[in-house]
Amino acid sequence: MVMATDMDIRTAMAIITKHNTMQVSTTPIEGLLVIQPAIFSDARGYFYEPYNKKKFAEIGLREDFVQDNQSCSQKGVLRGLHFQNPPHAQGKLLRVIQGSILDVAVDIRKSSPTFGQYFGIELSAANKTIFYVPKGFAHGFLTLEDNTILFYKCTDFYDKASEDSLIWNDPEVAIPWNVADPILSEKDQVAKKLKDLNSQF
Repeated sequence: MVMATDMDIRTAMAIITKHNTMQVSTTPIEGLLVIQPAIFSDARGYFYEPYNKKKFAEIGLREDFVQDNQSCSQKGVLRGLHFQNPPHAQGKLLRVIQGSILDVAVDIRKSSPTFGQYFGIELSAANKTIFYVPKGFAHGFLTLEDNTILFYKCTDFYDKASEDSLIWNDPEVAIPWNVADPILSEKDQVAKKLKDLNSQF
């Protein structure tokens, strides 16, 4: 995986701003990127490029995406926090087509100075924000509206033997979901706490 460094981002921002194509922001956790595409609107509606391999390479994001996933969820559904261990770890490029979510990534890279810390952001059809989550993170989201559609690209194929999950309400991570009783799958109800996680990153 090629991870964008701060220097990559600063260089890219000069290029991107000049061409008015997208804005890229780093976060307090290294590797996570928040991407705001340029939206071209007129009386007919709007147009934008959620993914362009050449332009993403200019910001240091040269991942090879091999699988697209899409889910539809009702308000109050919480999915996560999921990941796949190496050699089938997945980077994800996420955006919401309809509705809105609180999207969260937790750093599970054992050598990282931000291990166990999270970053959350609202993704919606209205804001069209794109969130890049690299390998080494557990990912999940809370649906804020009915019939919310999340679309995301992955850098590796689904592999059942490699999948694992972090419990959504682990007090050590302490994500402020602001929901007391989310709708969870049976699998997500019995996910592991951070201290018991078999992270291979």
